[in-house]
Amino acid sequence: MPSTKHKNITALAGGVGASKLLLGLQDVIDPRALTVIVNTGDDITLHGLKISPDLDIVTYTLAGIVDEAKGWGYRGETFHALKRLAAFGRINWFNLGDRDLATHIHRSAMLAEGKSLSDAAEAIRLALGVKARILPMCDQPVPTMIDTAEGELHFQEYLVKRRAEPAVGGIHFVGMEDARPAKGVLEAIRDANRILICPSNPLISIGPILAVRGIREALRARKETVIAVCPIVGGKSLKGPSDKMLAELGHDPSALGVAKLYADFTGIFVIDPADKTQAETIRELGMKVEVVPTVMKTRAQKTKLARALLALKA
Repeated sequence: MPSTKHKNITALAGGVGASKLLLGLQDVIDPRALTVIVNTGDDITLHGLKISPDLDIVTYTLAGIVDEAKGWGYRGETFHALKRLAAFGRINWFNLGDRDLATHIHRSAMLAEGKSLSDAAEAIRLALGVKARILPMCDQPVPTMIDTAEGELHFQEYLVKRRAEPAVGGIHFVGMEDARPAKGVLEAIRDANRILICPSNPLISIGPILAVRGIREALRARKETVIAVCPIVGGKSLKGPSDKMLAELGHDPSALGVAKLYADFTGIFVIDPADKTQAETIRELGMKVEVVPTVMKTRAQKTKLARALLALKA
């Protein structure tokens, strides 16, 4: 039976890495007690459709329909529409499955009708039977752009089309100065019994959320209740190019390097046993450090990590 001990848990999340922990949390607490604030810097418009990759990964995962091997999209998906789009000369480097397209069409139609991204996220999660609240970090578009030797690339072009190969010279979020936290975001941080920073890329998954006006400050005010799970284990990212990007931007691609980025708003920093030798140096940044296995390859490991995080004493 899911625990009702932790009445309000708020998590900041990217996509695949975060969704593993969120699935574990859903197993051990009443999912109605969970609010997930999701990165939308990855959002992109393709074929006239508004695509929100991280929102969809989180929603599909908590709905139990995600392709677990890929970590995104529908399980057992087909790609007939994408093949026809390619036949018309449209791009096909970004995989959009047939059932997945329905999500993007629905979202785009709602936005065209004057609804917000938050409205669309709510409609989609309810339709898919997800009980946890899922909030975009903001309703305004704030695309993550990567400065490379090949020029400026949208993050999806960098990650998917170019497979994260170009060296990264900088990251910026277009329009961030006009972005405001989506409805409910600051309240979810303020009212949470515990706030979790999921093991997502600190630069392009958690970074955009922190860049939205007021969010980092809200976390600082709740620092003692903030628990961050390091996405780097043994100097390597478990998923995606976090280690490569950190190094190219002058950060140490290690648990300590991530800890330095989070030190001002994190009360407890969670590292894997592979990095326990860095614990004392991280403590010197002003955070408690907990050493807990953070690799989540199985459902049992996801659940075990979720229980461990909830058992920590802030």
